[in-house]
Amino acid sequence: MLVITRLEDVPADLGPTVVTMGNFDGVHRGHQALLERVCGLAGERDATPVAVTFDPHPIAVLRPDEAPEALAGLEARMSRLADAGVAATLVLEFTTELAAMTPEDFVRAVFVEALNVRVVVCGKDTRFGVRNSGDVSTLRDLGDEHGFEVVVLDDVGTGRRYSSTCVREALREGDVTAAADILGRPHTVTGMVVHGFERGRELGFPTANLAQNSTGMVPADGVYAGYLVRPSLAPIHPDHRLPAAISVGTNPTFEGTQRTVEAYVLDRTDLDLYDEVVTVEFVQRLRGNVKFEGIEPLIEQMTRDVDEARRLCPALSD
Repeated sequence: MLVITRLEDVPADLGPTVVTMGNFDGVHRGHQALLERVCGLAGERDATPVAVTFDPHPIAVLRPDEAPEALAGLEARMSRLADAGVAATLVLEFTTELAAMTPEDFVRAVFVEALNVRVVVCGKDTRFGVRNSGDVSTLRDLGDEHGFEVVVLDDVGTGRRYSSTCVREALREGDVTAAADILGRPHTVTGMVVHGFERGRELGFPTANLAQNSTGMVPADGVYAGYLVRPSLAPIHPDHRLPAAISVGTNPTFEGTQRTVEAYVLDRTDLDLYDEVVTVEFVQRLRGNVKFEGIEPLIEQMTRDVDEARRLCPALSD
């Protein structure tokens, strides 16, 4: 997938396009339905399917104190848009200047002049332009003026519209199963493996500790079953995706104060993951965090956690 970060860098030979626009945080099942329609229409019209998105999140610029926690980093967002079939993504830096553009100016500069749009696909609640003054009706009027079609999709969801907000709510509760249902895949956190206190190794469960600047919203404190993925290895490599027991929290038994994400790869003590960028997939929450009175009760519980993670997340070769 082609990633474009400036309007002036849009290739002249991109051709006519079918476009959708949004933050696409998480690229959940609602986004996927939108992108599927974009790609389908692009195939019918002999056009290029394009997503327009923003970085940082607009609220982080306009109302920083209210900015939502990002479900995924920009790199993961681009990967998921590519997986959805988009041929090109225009990532616009969201600035106060961009926020001040009228809906008319935005559509003319981005959709018409830069992307040569033929169809815009959007949801019913689409808003854009200064103070979110543009809506679907505005977009249709501008389509009539500039010669592009507007296709509006109904909401997608079971009982409630799929949204990034719903995913965040689930993760705050530690309900990674509900989050995965909305996302269409397990929620992930990605970061470099760094040195920790090595308490897990001393207890017989060596863990990969993710750096504090990892990307992806960290779910509620607790112990989870999941997988540790090594993007540096080919997907066919036997060590690419490994079952793991994952701990999130401050290690209350040891009076910890810093919240961390640690993953113990089941039944493996031979891995050297330091300085490697890995992705942790959360499949199911096993329990909340507990402060144990001593090492022995902790080891007994960790053994039970590992047994349950092994049952829920078998090795791919099994």
